[in-house]
Amino acid sequence: MSTPEGFRSGFVSFVGRPNTGKSTLTNALVGEKIAITSSRPQTTRHAIRGIVHRENAQIILVDTPGLHRPRTLLGERLNALVEETFSDVDLIGMCFPAGERIGPGDKWILEQVRTLCPTTPVMGLVTKIDSVSKQKVMEQLVAVSKFLGPEAEVVPVSAVSGEQVDVVAEVIASLLPEGPQFYPDDIITEESDESRMAELIREAALEGVRDELPHSIAVTIEEVLPHEGRDDMVDVHATVYVERQSQKAIVLGPKGARMRDVGTQARAGIEKLLGTRVYLDLHVKVLKEWQRDPKMLGRLGF
Repeated sequence: MSTPEGFRSGFVSFVGRPNTGKSTLTNALVGEKIAITSSRPQTTRHAIRGIVHRENAQIILVDTPGLHRPRTLLGERLNALVEETFSDVDLIGMCFPAGERIGPGDKWILEQVRTLCPTTPVMGLVTKIDSVSKQKVMEQLVAVSKFLGPEAEVVPVSAVSGEQVDVVAEVIASLLPEGPQFYPDDIITEESDESRMAELIREAALEGVRDELPHSIAVTIEEVLPHEGRDDMVDVHATVYVERQSQKAIVLGPKGARMRDVGTQARAGIEKLLGTRVYLDLHVKVLKEWQRDPKMLGRLGF
């Protein structure tokens, strides 16, 4: 793969408090959904690479779990993954919602970033600009610039409306070093279809659950098979794991109603991903305290 002269490439990671728009912005830049989104903290569980192809640059976005103070073995492993990822990135984009004040959580994250990768440039991203007035956006741009320092580029963006997404890609590309094209033009992620299907099911399962439940939900794809007698359909068999019997009841809902809604939502995403009709078979199982059990974490891919 020959690389044009002056071509830029590199690895970029977005950081920020929960629900600051990191995964949504990743999807908007890539142009396709590769990372699930949720208002829940630590929704992202492994490093997901999304590739943005530009005429004179290739941006590899690495969507990671958020840095946080861990309470379980899973939390410790997620933090270790973030630290390992940060050691290899060329640029860090820190996200700040336009309508929220900069607070102690932002200061803690910036301290971690400066400690883990003291020489890596940091840019600011003022997200969700479609949700506030232009005056509020201007005030936040000034606040973020002051917070990150005069050397940091700061760009406003709305991943939902698409406003300024192209500008963000241009600024990121300009801050990357000259380098080769790492991926062919038709590759947008390294994630397997099975991994993306499991994530779509987990995203649907996260909707509307109680605060203690999100971290307890894990999903595995057991089998993907041709549907008997149908060329236009595949069967996807998946398991949703929780840690306690009481959580299983919540996930299932009254007479299984909630799980049927999860199946309907997830199936639509999986059909879009695979480009075919899907029969989705979901089961819920209890895997006691899996977040604290090294063997179980390994079995679930952590």
